Amino acid sequence: MKVSIRYHKSEQLLERALKTIPLGTQTFSKSKTQFPFGVSPYFIKKGAGSHVWDVDGNEYIDFINGLASVNLGYQDPDVNYAVAKQLENGVIFSLPHSLEFQVAEKLVEMIPCAEMVRFGKNGSDATAGAIRLARAYTKRDHVAVCGYHGWQDWYIGTTPRNLGVPLAVRELSHTFQYNNLASLQDIFRRFPEQIAAVIMEPMNMQEPENQFLQDVAVLTREQDSLLIFDETITGFRFAKGGAQEYFGVVPDLATFGKGMANGYPISAIVGREEIMRMMEELFFSFTFGGETLSLAASLAAMTKIQTQPVIETMKRQGQKILDGIRFLIDKHQMQDVLSVSGHPAWSFLIFRDAGAYSQWQIKTLFLQEVFARGILTVGTHNLSNSHSDQDIAELLHVYNQVFPVIKHAIEHGNLETVLACKPLEPLFKIR
Repeated sequence: MKVSIRYHKSEQLLERALKTIPLGTQTFSKSKTQFPFGVSPYFIKKGAGSHVWDVDGNEYIDFINGLASVNLGYQDPDVNYAVAKQLENGVIFSLPHSLEFQVAEKLVEMIPCAEMVRFGKNGSDATAGAIRLARAYTKRDHVAVCGYHGWQDWYIGTTPRNLGVPLAVRELSHTFQYNNLASLQDIFRRFPEQIAAVIMEPMNMQEPENQFLQDVAVLTREQDSLLIFDETITGFRFAKGGAQEYFGVVPDLATFGKGMANGYPISAIVGREEIMRMMEELFFSFTFGGETLSLAASLAAMTKIQTQPVIETMKRQGQKILDGIRFLIDKHQMQDVLSVSGHPAWSFLIFRDAGAYSQWQIKTLFLQEVFARGILTVGTHNLSNSHSDQDIAELLHVYNQVFPVIKHAIEHGNLETVLACKPLEPLFKIR
């Protein structure tokens, strides 16, 4: 395979990594399945603020931001200081550290549904723990699912990536459609008095319509099930208290992660005390659940979000992106190919099949062109507090250059010629 000049070192390191690591990395979303070979960077060396540098020395404005886990910006000074101070005292101990309850108290202070807290390290820890807790509390086995909730069997068994998940486990989880209450009602009809919990992302690509979240909450409680909001991304991004505060709908349980520590590995299950007390009976336990560097980072990050206009900044800057992209789509008359949706702090550029080409071929060309111009994105705009007006202006400037390239390739039927790599193939539809 031809080696690119711009990404020469990245591709060398990928070849080396693939010898010992399946896919060359730990996360599907960071792997070669999402970044087309020959036109993509594969390894980042450092980050500062809203910018990152790959191992070849190429600089990018980063709109992926650690898969939305970095919401303050790389190397945030307040978070760095808190971690450095805690490092002087140690990382993990033989007894709990007071940071555990300090961070728990901060979560209870900020999040509407939070009365008690348990920590994990990844979003998948938290969602799997919440499901186990809901099953224990309700004494039911089945769950209704909407959105993406991590790698654990109970969820991933509902997707095409269900290899290795027992059929008996897959048969306990049932997907429903966002903004389609009837699809959830149907699950309750098919499994009467068997649904332990409804777990959902309160919002991703689409905004809730016609009081959808409120109706889900009412229906779930009428059925004596628990409502779980997976706020792994929406938490500390939509509002200080998450999407539940933003939309005014309080669930029984909620899960948080990503932005709660500006990229440090920590997650949390929060909820009503009556339910959370059952954590004393079921087994949800980690050696590193009380790891202090992540707890120190979390306390610093949440305090900053609580006391400074972080949420307001992300929303304001993200709205400029949404408005700018819509203007460019109209300007280049690309409504049949592109659209944009989502919350200003977490928005999505959506690709459609057009002409002779699939959305994946078109997205591959898009990635090829934006990477070459110094924008790191996979079609999402995961805002951080550090994205400046100049960053947004540069993003829109690049899109203004790239959109016509895509349009020309579709209209002239020469996308294969313009593309310097093999097109991406879909992993599975996450949302």
